[in-house]
Amino acid sequence: MRTTISIHNELLESAKLRARERGITLGQLVEDGLRRELAARDEPSTPVEIPVFRGGNGPRPGVDFTSNRALYELLDEGVPLEKLR
Repeated sequence: MRTTISIHNELLESAKLRARERGITLGQLVEDGLRRELAARDEPSTPVEIPVFRGGNGPRPGVDFTSNRALYELLDEGVPLEKLR
């Protein structure tokens, strides 16, 4: 079946290039994309639970969280030097 649709020029040029790279017609590329879109389920995804720390007093005062060195030093605090090697 033939039909006419409006597609943004840049998108059309990219689609033509992709079709040439794959060795298929522009129509085949559009059909494949529509099939994938229509086959996708519209079910809402399961929300991801993000762990939240709700205890303690928060970060230690004076720790620079923008410095990797400061964070490594904090992590290594209290560990004997022999275990760090």
